[in-house]
Amino acid sequence: MTNPPAKYDAAGNAGVINIKTKKRKIKGFNMGLNLAARQAKNITSNNSADFNYRNNNLNIFGTLGYIKRNSYNDVDIYRRYFLADGTTSGVFNQNSYISRLGYGFSSTLGADFFASEKTTLGIVFTGLLRYPETQNSGRGTLKNAVGSIDSSLLSNNAEKGIFKNGGINVNYRHQLKKTGSEISANLDYLGYSTNTNQDFNNYNYSPTGKLTSYDHSVGALPSQIKIYAAKTDYSQPLKKDWKLEAGLKASYTQTGNVANYFNVINNMTIPDYNRTNNFDYRENINAGYININKDFKRLSIQAGIRVENTISSGSQLGNAMKADSSFKRNYINVFPTIFMLYKLDSLGDNQIKLNYGRRIDRPYYQDLNPFIIQIDKFTYYVGNPYLKPSLSDKVELGYLFKNLVGATFSYSDTKDDGNETIQIIDGIYYSKPANIGRIKTIAIALNSGFEPAKWFNFQLNAQLAHVHSISEFYTGLLNAKGTSVYLQGLLQFKLGHDWNMQWDGNFQSRQTSNQFVIGSKGRLNAGISKKISSQATVKLSVSDILRTNINRGAINNLQLTEASFRTLSDSRAVLLSLSIRFVKKISNQRKPSDTGADEEQGRIKN
Repeated sequence: MTNPPAKYDAAGNAGVINIKTKKRKIKGFNMGLNLAARQAKNITSNNSADFNYRNNNLNIFGTLGYIKRNSYNDVDIYRRYFLADGTTSGVFNQNSYISRLGYGFSSTLGADFFASEKTTLGIVFTGLLRYPETQNSGRGTLKNAVGSIDSSLLSNNAEKGIFKNGGINVNYRHQLKKTGSEISANLDYLGYSTNTNQDFNNYNYSPTGKLTSYDHSVGALPSQIKIYAAKTDYSQPLKKDWKLEAGLKASYTQTGNVANYFNVINNMTIPDYNRTNNFDYRENINAGYININKDFKRLSIQAGIRVENTISSGSQLGNAMKADSSFKRNYINVFPTIFMLYKLDSLGDNQIKLNYGRRIDRPYYQDLNPFIIQIDKFTYYVGNPYLKPSLSDKVELGYLFKNLVGATFSYSDTKDDGNETIQIIDGIYYSKPANIGRIKTIAIALNSGFEPAKWFNFQLNAQLAHVHSISEFYTGLLNAKGTSVYLQGLLQFKLGHDWNMQWDGNFQSRQTSNQFVIGSKGRLNAGISKKISSQATVKLSVSDILRTNINRGAINNLQLTEASFRTLSDSRAVLLSLSIRFVKKISNQRKPSDTGADEEQGRIKN
């Protein structure tokens, strides 16, 4: 649902996938095991086990997972600096090899109690424990205007931490009549805790290779996020097949972030007050909605409105060199939605649809943190406590033929879109989330799916999009526009004897995205699977076979600077997985993601 109805949170511009399941009263115990190993440059693994027990009015379920991470990014950044008259003042070439290691555990334990045919009570506990580790080895060369080496930089930076997440969901559902009204409710609590220790070592060398300076600093960054959410939904059939839906939701989020940085000089730690900080953020969102829909003979219509009130405040505690600061916000947003589907013929072979909706995208909680995080001596990440949520209006007109071929024309207008921006200050490269004033997007999409034979089917999707961004920027007016093409294809083969094969790929042409111009890229993937028995399946797949999914591009609107980048990652990999069910799967197993705090959880960077 690219424009979801008012029942759903107004957050996000990518739409909502609405998966509906049917409950069946199959009794007994079942258990499954999923094992997967991924071989790229390094090997990683992702393994999980799940169980489900159903007996009479009780259903108990759970999962346990283990993941091992070992990935990398090989980043090249090129920067050319200019004088005011346009002549080159210097060139900086930089390579960073970033290794991301670690392991983690995840778990879920829940139960559903069917008090009656019409009443269900449920509870779900979730947990996550990760031990991430990052090692960043960088090498940079600074050249003067004539291309001679002025100095070189070597950096060895390390980061270790622990990430904890625990949550509880209590849910209730009651059907007042067998085919009539229904009420449901969710209560959620989510807690996140991170503790990260950083160690930075930067070495400067002369053109002859002599060490001229050495900088050593350390940092400790503990943070906590607590989320409380409650929501209730009610649906009521009305006369003449109209249906009314209404609901309320309230959420409260509290984040606490501390950054303690120290310069290490002669084995003594001295506080670095330029980077040391303490930031507290609190947010309360209260929402209500009403939605109505009806299916006529050929026309289906759905309309609704959602109102959200957001109250937020941030407090940045000072230190010996910085004064305290704070802010408060209180605003109300209204989100109307309307959807219409009309069948042009009695069989419904030809359908047209028209929908409109307004959406909101709130920033990640971590992006509101104003801390300065050092990546290397010339590169920093900076948060932005003054980030505003972005609001977008989108309208779509589409045509569908026999559920096989579809075409959609869409237009969206987004204000204050949150995006990464790059600012150059005194030769230092600052990556910072900021609001882009206005983005207008016009797109035409085509999609199709055919099954010429029982053993073969394919899907094709294409999109042509024109994006225009206008915003006040660090260097003046940002006025960027560009047209891009996206293509995606999928081929599936049933080879017989429980063998299946799949080929898929995509291509993204060169595109302009605000300050960035991203080069074209694509990927080709293949996979094959074999059903060993009714309870076991093995799969083998290869991603990015041609190693063409490479991020590269240029960065515009920099002060007296031009910059470009290229990033290599372990996108080409072989994945081998084995799935085993020890007994017959129960189809009404509870999905642990069905909670009332999905929007708030999606604003946390894991």
